[in-house]
Amino acid sequence: MITRLPRWVEYGAFVLAFTAGCINAVGLLGFTHQAISHLSGTATLLGTGLMHGTFGEALHLAGILISFLLGAALSGALLCGESLKLGRHYETLLAIEGGLLLAAVPILQAGHPVGHYIASAACGLQNALVTTYSGAVVRTTHLTGIFTDLGLMLGEAFRGRAFDRRKATLFLIIVSGFIAGGAAGAWLFARFSFSSLGVPAVICFVLAASYRRYYHAKAGRQE
Repeated sequence: MITRLPRWVEYGAFVLAFTAGCINAVGLLGFTHQAISHLSGTATLLGTGLMHGTFGEALHLAGILISFLLGAALSGALLCGESLKLGRHYETLLAIEGGLLLAAVPILQAGHPVGHYIASAACGLQNALVTTYSGAVVRTTHLTGIFTDLGLMLGEAFRGRAFDRRKATLFLIIVSGFIAGGAAGAWLFARFSFSSLGVPAVICFVLAASYRRYYHAKAGRQE
């Protein structure tokens, strides 16, 4: 059970979920109406595309899947260990994510689907950035697992098992962040089109700088 949850974990989870929700809203409202922060629907569409013979669309969907995978692989290559821990170089990956989102903007504006691959890689990188915290699986780019875990926790509570309120709080923070990000992404896209991705990119840069500053300040107090 999560007994002590540092505030920086809660803040970071909310901001990352907000960022993913914003990115996904831009993808859904864009020229191919394609989700890019999660893959279940994309994989289903890939299967139906292959069945119906729409191989061009299927190839595009496969590109999104592979790009997400490569982004996650980049996180795995740069981070050691699975558990969330202060001191690891999360700011490097956040800066890379921000750079990928900025790079995707002009490509999407030009109507080229490669922009979706770049944005998908950014989401894969972010989703792999944090894997576990004190036994809680943390995913910030989609909510299926979050709602599944919440349902399991409620069911176990009905059987008399202790309810982990801190874990539930973390999950609800992620849910609220993703929904808020989706709303913000829709509002931004209506006004700025694909340039809206500049907002989550800037958020990534600010979060990277804030994390680095917090880490150095905490390390200085411990010396």
